[in-house]
Amino acid sequence: MDIFKKEIVKQLKPFLPLNEKEIQDALEVPPNNALGDYAFPCFTLTKTLKKSPNLIAQEIRDKIKKSSFFSKIENKGAYINFFLTPSKLAEITLKEIKKQKYVRKSQKKRIVVEFPSPNTNKPLHVGHLRNLTIGEALSRILEFQGNKIYRVTVNNDRGTHICKSMLAYQKFGKNKHPNKKPDHFVGDFYVLFAQKAKENPKLEQEAQEMLRKWEHKDLKVTQLWKKMNAWAYRGFNQTYKTFDATPFDKAYYESNLYTHGKEIVQEGVKKKIFQKEEDGAISVDLGEPLGKKILTRKDGTSLYITQDLYLASLKYKDFRYDQSIYVVANEQDYHFQVLFKILKLLKNPFAESCYHLSYGMVHLPEGRMKSREGKVVDADEVISELMKMAKNEIKKRDASLSSKEIEKRAHSIALAAIKYYLIKSDIQKDLLFNPEEAVSFEGDTGPYLQYTYARTSSILRKAKKLPEKTDFSLLQKQEEINLIQHLSKFPEIVEEASIKLKPNLIANYAFTLSQFFNEFYHSCPVLTAETGLKNARISLLKAFQHVLKNSLTLLNITPLEKM
Repeated sequence: MDIFKKEIVKQLKPFLPLNEKEIQDALEVPPNNALGDYAFPCFTLTKTLKKSPNLIAQEIRDKIKKSSFFSKIENKGAYINFFLTPSKLAEITLKEIKKQKYVRKSQKKRIVVEFPSPNTNKPLHVGHLRNLTIGEALSRILEFQGNKIYRVTVNNDRGTHICKSMLAYQKFGKNKHPNKKPDHFVGDFYVLFAQKAKENPKLEQEAQEMLRKWEHKDLKVTQLWKKMNAWAYRGFNQTYKTFDATPFDKAYYESNLYTHGKEIVQEGVKKKIFQKEEDGAISVDLGEPLGKKILTRKDGTSLYITQDLYLASLKYKDFRYDQSIYVVANEQDYHFQVLFKILKLLKNPFAESCYHLSYGMVHLPEGRMKSREGKVVDADEVISELMKMAKNEIKKRDASLSSKEIEKRAHSIALAAIKYYLIKSDIQKDLLFNPEEAVSFEGDTGPYLQYTYARTSSILRKAKKLPEKTDFSLLQKQEEINLIQHLSKFPEIVEEASIKLKPNLIANYAFTLSQFFNEFYHSCPVLTAETGLKNARISLLKAFQHVLKNSLTLLNITPLEKM
């Protein structure tokens, strides 16, 4: 905890040619408990103090006074190792958690987080679920640290890809209305277009012509566009609700942005930042390694980059952000490198504040789940499949539950399985999503964390009355100390996750914390312990429950009282 680091800084400062921040930044956590809880390395002091690091460590150790915070302070080679006093650690950690003053609201930025920004020509897919999971967890972590967060999404509702589903409906839809979830209905025509275009390549040109008509506000094309987009949005909203997504603070629409983007491009031509090609297209030469980028096509129609130029400035106008985070898959890495470079060329004041949080693609085991296209698995399919698995697992454990209760628990467990699995790994890496592994109640899974929380709740319900006074010195077993030590790391982990924009750190922390709890659970009886020890262990359990709940909530996973 911060208080222990402050005590170490206080002890070391009189003997070091460093300021408080430099000392604190140099502190390390040793690889194992035998080397203490914190360590200060003395290698960098050799130039200033003209002595070997080992001798520096020994001399400083000899000068440090005793403190109730540390059971032992020793030097090992070039390190000064600090061992926390278990009773002091327990007292400070558990009291802070009980007071719920267990977060450093040290950040005060205005941050826009943009996600998942779908296309309106097909339903959300499993990649969007990872996007939603990362975007929401990141938003919650940053909020937890005191930042003001604005969740926004951009509906990519225009372009050739949208016209493809529209053209297929116009030619083959026979004015039908959706006979299934409406975004799936729209997506079927996008798939149909791809099939028909193989037989008749001229359909690609017709789709491009339809886009040109749309940009010139052709009445029939506009009416068809409004109808099919409305179906897509209705379906998206159902999926968002099922996935327990937090409502967006603002939704942007590409159809409202692209003309303004073209104005920025034309202005760039006047300033000689952009160039007009011989065929009428407008481009920018960004040099190596980005090369030349087309900003508007030869027929004057827009590209994604066109709208994004305007959207960046519009978001700044709307929110006056200190940072704008784009949560987008790594297949768009080049796009954002180009976008940010152009924003700098245009001398936008917010250009340095834009950041692309790139994440890896999601794959599924071959043949495990098939989509309509055979390539992309719809989000609704994944949620439905995991709910079926969760129901089967619940029925095995308790066949007496009502169908309503089974449905409710299965929904929470399925979402926990999906969200945790999609975020527990380094988000920059591609992910193989295994449904059976994700929904397991054992191992590194969301349901395992929910089960651990439910187990804690069961013990606390049986304990009934929580102790008013606790003798923390009674918590002496190694399993108790390990759990307390890991509880004490929660503020640092959240802070690190917010600074590095790595929500997976919270998932990894929650899993390790739950492992320490289960070691404690199996070796330290709570309800049958003598009164003083029982009270101390109940206080520890309550603190663990509070921190695990916070961790799950940051990941947008529902803690369950019973499983």
